[in-house]
Amino acid sequence: MASGLPIKDEGGQYNGRITSITLLSCLMAAAGGFIFGCELGISGGVTSMTPFLKEFFPNVYRKMKEDTKISNYCKFDSQHLTLFTSSLYIAGLISSFIASPVTRAFGRKISILVGGVALLAGSALGGAALNLYMLIFGRVLLGFGLGFTNQSVPLYVSEMALPQHRGKTNIVFELGVGIGVLIANITNFGTEKIVGGWGWRISLAISAVPAAILTLCALFLPETPNNLIHDSKNHQKAKKVLQRVRGTADVEAEFDDLIRASSVSKVINHLFQNIMKRKYRPQIVMAIAIPFFQQVTGINVITFYAPILFRTIGEGESASLMSTVVIGLVGTTFIILSMLTVDKIGRKALFMIGGTLMFLSQIVVGGIMAALLGDYGDLTKVYGYLVLVFICLYVAGFSLSWGPLGWLVPSEIYPLEIRSAGQSMTVAVVFLLCFIVGQTFLAMLCQFKSGTFFFFAGWLAVMTAFVHFLLPETKNVPMEQMEKVWREHWFWKGIVDEADENSRMQEGS
Repeated sequence: MASGLPIKDEGGQYNGRITSITLLSCLMAAAGGFIFGCELGISGGVTSMTPFLKEFFPNVYRKMKEDTKISNYCKFDSQHLTLFTSSLYIAGLISSFIASPVTRAFGRKISILVGGVALLAGSALGGAALNLYMLIFGRVLLGFGLGFTNQSVPLYVSEMALPQHRGKTNIVFELGVGIGVLIANITNFGTEKIVGGWGWRISLAISAVPAAILTLCALFLPETPNNLIHDSKNHQKAKKVLQRVRGTADVEAEFDDLIRASSVSKVINHLFQNIMKRKYRPQIVMAIAIPFFQQVTGINVITFYAPILFRTIGEGESASLMSTVVIGLVGTTFIILSMLTVDKIGRKALFMIGGTLMFLSQIVVGGIMAALLGDYGDLTKVYGYLVLVFICLYVAGFSLSWGPLGWLVPSEIYPLEIRSAGQSMTVAVVFLLCFIVGQTFLAMLCQFKSGTFFFFAGWLAVMTAFVHFLLPETKNVPMEQMEKVWREHWFWKGIVDEADENSRMQEGS
């Protein structure tokens, strides 16, 4: 039996301890999130480095240095530059749909291993790139790996965690994202100073380290009990794994719930066709809406292009990279705060606090840039620091709410029979929106100018209202009993009850 720390079962339903398996799964989740965050931070940083631009994007470098008549907002508008950023996300979009049947047929563990190997190969190719084709192909391999890991790692962690601690356990993934962005920014700040102009190679290859940790963790960890029950007739084997994971022999209540959920899941053959049924309408709305809203918070403006944004408002190359380090520290701090509070005050409260803070920050930053920057001017140091302060407040709001909860809530709301398909849809929407934002933001910044920030502020108002009215609280609810939150919700209960009534009528006819 795995040793561990006893946990008080606040829900009064499942027994368990924090075991070595739980801790190792958290390490794997952190590594998976770290890679995603690292790639978000690295891509924005290297695209502001002069040696990297001269090597792969000389036209952008010439515009930045020589064309004094071009608008501040348009200096970095290049389709080749945006292809470098967004190729990762279109590859992730495609691979997330491949990952769903792989995860369902072969398990979460195999899916994580496939992703880990692809990430190792992509990191190596990016660091060794000699031309634009090698660079882009490395990004595609990274995207392929992230499509698998972002689909399977949150599912794995959610299925391994006790209900009353699922929030903080799952947010370890987003904590990894935050730390990844921070380490990426620190790495970019350091490698930019390397004499010889080859420091960007270290930046592009650094993801190999967490990819190796992720792969090794997956090799040593067991498959989730949920998946073992679904794929095997040997329920005793699954029960023994569950006892090891929980650190106790008394797992009957949870084991019975897993068997019931698996018996429903096994009659489902066409995953994506089945998820469109009316009884799953609440889950599919959230599977699409939550990741969509997460991406139109405007966070990718900060993570992809923060160094470029700060150079736009007049900061030097080194100062702009240092600003992103400060932003990364703020983000990591507030992800930890979210992890400590999510299972106490709930998901909805954090959504509301974070959404309000982000909305106000976007309005202020947009107002400063509209009033003082213009097309050809510079901000004074005072206003430059003020922009940095409000961007930090924005990142604090995101890291408290939409950052971690955008991954947590979708991973915990699906019943077992549609879980892999639902998570694939969530990941696909994330990558699709990452691709669209990555492909269009520099052009949007050029055309909308400071209006870009008001555009995202409008979306923040919409999503905050959406959460307030349509998202039920899922704090402390076991995953196999999650359907009750929809039956008790003022809006969704009518849709779910009607679907159940129609199902009973069909069975009776």
